[in-house]
Amino acid sequence: MSDTQRTVGRLVKAPENFLAKDDAKSPETMRRKFLAAGAATAGLGLAAAAKAASNPVSGKGDPNILNLPEHTTGLGMPVAANGYGVPSKYEKGLQRRESPGLTRVSAASVAFTPLQGTFGIITPSGLHFERHHQGWWDIDPSKHRFMINGMVKRPKVYTMDDLMRLPSVSRIHFIECGANTAMEWGNVAVPTVQYTHGMVSCSEFTGVPLSALLEDCGYDKKNGKFVLAEGADGSSMTRTIPIEMALDDVIVAYGMNGEMLRPENGYPLRLVVPGVQGVSWVKWLRRIEVGDQKWATKDEAIHYIDLLPNGMHRQYSGIQEAKSVVTSPSGGQLLLDKGFYNITGLAWSGRGKITRVDVSADGGKNWRTARLETPVLTKALTRFNIDWSWDGKPAILQSRAIDDTGYVQPPVQLLREVRGTRSIYHNNMIQSWRVAESGEVSNVQVS
Repeated sequence: MSDTQRTVGRLVKAPENFLAKDDAKSPETMRRKFLAAGAATAGLGLAAAAKAASNPVSGKGDPNILNLPEHTTGLGMPVAANGYGVPSKYEKGLQRRESPGLTRVSAASVAFTPLQGTFGIITPSGLHFERHHQGWWDIDPSKHRFMINGMVKRPKVYTMDDLMRLPSVSRIHFIECGANTAMEWGNVAVPTVQYTHGMVSCSEFTGVPLSALLEDCGYDKKNGKFVLAEGADGSSMTRTIPIEMALDDVIVAYGMNGEMLRPENGYPLRLVVPGVQGVSWVKWLRRIEVGDQKWATKDEAIHYIDLLPNGMHRQYSGIQEAKSVVTSPSGGQLLLDKGFYNITGLAWSGRGKITRVDVSADGGKNWRTARLETPVLTKALTRFNIDWSWDGKPAILQSRAIDDTGYVQPPVQLLREVRGTRSIYHNNMIQSWRVAESGEVSNVQVS
């Protein structure tokens, strides 16, 4: 099994031959029997401890003598050993990964979040997905400038110090690339949830509300209908955003998950546009222009548009509709035995909160309502869980999300009836995972 895969479920066997046969009646033996019985009934932790006791670390000496591991008897690492904390070496397999051949050059590629190995709703900054159009930069914050111009009374240029002196907000939101799940439009192309859905992440972002900055510059409240966000990277990414959205919950952000943005996520400044496809979350943000009409820039007139069955293009379709996916068990994983499993996954909606997630184990014939774990926030990932007892027979796992507008995540055939099969963007179909009798989990599509 590759290091991108994560095993689901583990078999725990009770320790054997814990006691020497000729010492069965001594008080010490009776005490050990009691401890062994406790270990056998207390689960993996004590069972592992009992097994360790029956297999001395040194491999020598009296098997009745408990030999403690080095980490229990020795002196550990000093504080601040690494300066900046890093994960355990035993977790090094959990990484963002690029899909080979996805783009001509890595500077315009994607590094996918390993959803199968994350917990809760917050994506660690080091696992947050990347999508670049001309590579990332580590910009000197002391030299970076942010300008607001256009239909404003007082055009201004802000330094990072200027922005960080202003009142800030911190909010948790998901960000999803418009092309997430793109390869599922036509057929089943990729094996794991990391590659089917890994262009979504969720973080706490900190910064200044764009509305406050627009007020500071005296934007034209009568004629200002849109804003244009522009990035400082080589692609000069530019996106049109309706003024109503800009005044609602958009943030000019410098912080992410309690620290400054990572360079690959737009350091030192990016736009946060909750609920809207990630391309509008302009990184290395350098300018906001207020105008009275849409700009129709290259990245919104010919890119990030939806080709419909009748040959027409659907443009400015930025909202990410309600969507969910089972992350475990999921493609590439293996169930080691029949019995209880916790089905877990993520749900999100660009229009508000998730109100319900249903889960099916038979390809959509029957559904059960999953538990939504708190917090359940607007335009943020929501974690769901549901109990499942696998009988060893083939199964097809699915989830469907419902948001507070009443929208229900569609099955693949319904979405294709409306959108066809030639789209790239905004695929929020129900995802299916097949569980074989062998326990292997794979990607399938159910029509």
